[in-house]
Amino acid sequence: MTTLLRRTREGGFLYWLYPRTVRLFSLRPLRRRDFALLWSAALVSNVGTWMQTVAVGVLVTARTHQAGWTGLVAAAAFVPIGLLSPVGGAMADRFDRRRWLLVTTAGETAFATGLAVLAATGQARPGVVALVVLGGGIMGAVGFPAYQAMLPDLVETKDLLAAISLSSAQFNLGRVIGPALAGVAIVAGSYSLAFALNAGSFLAVLAALVLVRPQAPARLPEPTSLRRRLVEGARVAAAEPGCRAAIVLIAVVALLASPFIALVPAVALKLFHQQASGTSVLVTAQGVGAVLGALALASLVARWGRRRVVVTVLVALPVVLVGYAAAPTLDLAAVALLAVGAVYIGVLSGLNSAIQLRVPAEARGRVLGLYMMALGTIYPLGALVQGFLGDQLGLRRVTIGAAALLLVAMTVFVWRWPDLVAALDDPTPAAAGLVAAGAAPAPVAVPGPSPPNPEATPVT
Repeated sequence: MTTLLRRTREGGFLYWLYPRTVRLFSLRPLRRRDFALLWSAALVSNVGTWMQTVAVGVLVTARTHQAGWTGLVAAAAFVPIGLLSPVGGAMADRFDRRRWLLVTTAGETAFATGLAVLAATGQARPGVVALVVLGGGIMGAVGFPAYQAMLPDLVETKDLLAAISLSSAQFNLGRVIGPALAGVAIVAGSYSLAFALNAGSFLAVLAALVLVRPQAPARLPEPTSLRRRLVEGARVAAAEPGCRAAIVLIAVVALLASPFIALVPAVALKLFHQQASGTSVLVTAQGVGAVLGALALASLVARWGRRRVVVTVLVALPVVLVGYAAAPTLDLAAVALLAVGAVYIGVLSGLNSAIQLRVPAEARGRVLGLYMMALGTIYPLGALVQGFLGDQLGLRRVTIGAAALLLVAMTVFVWRWPDLVAALDDPTPAAAGLVAAGAAPAPVAVPGPSPPNPEATPVT
């Protein structure tokens, strides 16, 4: 009993209870009390978020029968990420990140509550729903960089990739549980119940943020103008080849691969003629795959190296997307989407960790804001374009075509810019020391051709 209490106090009950699982799947960050608290609360919140995401997609698709509307509502949630993530990153580097998260989470709670009220009163028209989702997206956009930037303050540097992967895993555990609960609520005829449960789930995050105390908070800079802070963040990102490569790659992936997420409800309805149940099956399959991929990622990187794993998942992503698009039945599509989820989360976590390991602490929020801006700006554009093209040409053809373009783009990147590919690996000990000390890296001259520009790349 004494041993149980001691290990629970020092390392966390989950680590004591599952020691072999912890070592196998790199769950070591859960030994840290603050990380475990925030991770658990975020899991509860993401269950609610995915309930709302699925319910909104099914609601809009059922009332409009247009994939374009489905893409539009998904875009409403992500457009703020593209526009406001750099602002959120600047705020995360200027103010106490925990307190800033408290403010933005309270805002998300308010918008989720408003959506539940609209559904309960019969006022949840597609346009109104899109506006409310947009408001919640704004709160998330200005708050999420603070959450990302706070992760290195909660765990040791050697556990950072595992912490990022675990954060992706809990997000996708919500993807597994949330759609199933949303399906139950929708089949019972209550969209408002799904929305209300999401609003309540934010209370877990608020409670965790009150309790956690980051052990190594980043040093806050002297007050400067917002514009100057944004410019400084952009300069730090431009000076680091790994950051440049990650931002460009996530932009290409967001345009050509990420839209499959927004179009899952349309695929379930148009291709397999199953509305709520089909959406839940597909989203859950993707979530299970993402959880497995996220839990295995740190172990794979430890065995094979970060660069090799990141390049592998970048090239594998379009291949598994083709398998998903070509699946003739819902069951086979779910199996394919399991693989898509595992590979896709490897891309996101691998690129995200490359930035976290290379950027100095006081600029971390701003550089991550730029990374999320690339994702949030391009993803809704890709969702809109692929949604409307899917209505005209067919969802299978559009997804396969986009995957083929992505495969060409990734192959060209690996072959044409090997120096930027190398920059996705772990930083050298000297560079890692600069980052740990909070020193901004000096500009690095990359030999060979100039890095790719997302606006000039042929596939875009």
